[in-house]
Parts: sequence; C-alpha cells; structure tokens
Amino acid sequence: MNGVTIKICGISTEETMQAALDAGADMIGLMFFPKSPRHVTLSDAARLADMARGKAETVAVTVNMDLDSLSRINELVDPDWFQFHGAETPEAISVAKGMFNKPVMKAVSVSGLADLEKAHIYAAIADRILFDAKPPKGSELPGGNGVSYDWTLLKDLDLAKPFMLSGGLNPANVAEAIEISGVSAIDASSGVERAKGVKDSDLIRAFIAAARGATVARSSK
Repeated sequence: MNGVTIKICGISTEETMQAALDAGADMIGLMFFPKSPRHVTLSDAARLADMARGKAETVAVTVNMDLDSLSRINELVDPDWFQFHGAETPEAISVAKGMFNKPVMKAVSVSGLADLEKAHIYAAIADRILFDAKPPKGSELPGGNGVSYDWTLLKDLDLAKPFMLSGGLNPANVAEAIEISGVSAIDASSGVERAKGVKDSDLIRAFIAAARGATVARSSK
C-alpha cells in the first residue's frame, strides 16, 4: 500500500468517494451515527460501498450501536470492516466480530500517556486500534472534531496489533505527523473538509499526496 495505509473517513457523496478512490485511498469510512454531519443512510452507504468495492476497503463507523443495527449494516452495505468509536466493551466487540466474521477496529481516545493503556485491553480482540484525540468538552461527536494530541505518544509504541493515527490531520500537517509518530496508517475526516461534514475533493487529493510523499521521504533516509 505504498508505505502507508490511508483512510478517508466520513465520505458521504459519490463525488468525494470517486476523488478518494482516484487519489489512492486504501480505506473509506462510512459514518453511521445520526448526530454526525457525516452520517449516511443505509441506502446511500450501500451505493458508496459498491463504488469502492475492489478498489478500497470500506469501514462501517459506528457508535454504541446495538447488534440488530449492526446486522442491518452488514446485510445491506457489506462493509469490509466494522469500526467501533464509542464506549463499546471488549466483550461487545468480540460478540460482533464473531457474528459478522469481519475484521474490527476500535477507536481509543487519547490526550495523554495513560490513555494508551486502554488500547492494550482492546488489542486482544480488535484487528486494529485507531488512536483519536479526545473530543472537546461538550462535543456530541466522539471523533471528527479537528483536534489533535501529542504524536510522540505513538512513537515506538509496542501494541502487538496494527494501529492508526487520527485526530486533526490535514494536508499541511500529515507529513509531520507521520515523521514524528512513526506510524504506518493514518485517518482524516474534518481535515479534508471545506465545511463541517462537507468533504472537499481537492483537499482529499492534497492529503493523500502529502502522506504518500512523507512516506517516500522516510523510506529514502
């Protein structure tokens, strides 16, 4: 995957899906959370997932969702991954993983070193951990808030499972984030938007190009 796995999260239109695919995104996040401005309906998500099939992996992003609703997504959208971005327990994630027989990703909110301990608990079950910034006080959204954290926290982290850096990434800072953290997987949402919840095709292309350039520079050192 050209040195770094790139996930563009919160895609909700065919235009921006096509831009992400053409630019070489590896993973596409589809948001199933009504409070989010990036929320997609099942029918829209199914159409977008079909566009991506065979070109990029689709990730169903959910927040504290019950098994019946997860089953509907699995049946109608058929995502490649499920991402759990709420307060889901390791036990609940294990049940869902067994039921759908698909890889799962768990988001862990980070503001300091102590928050990384929680990741080890989920790493025993999840196939990938996504480290996102803790949401601002009062925010109803667990992610996509455009805030970041100390990227050095992930440097040399030994987790025994792949992990991904998320939170406040944009075309201007993604290269620095990759260099400082040393990660091989990144995720962007608000950083490739021209307004809250409105993805911008040019920003998506710029973000992916900057990330690819950073990993080429890193490999040449």
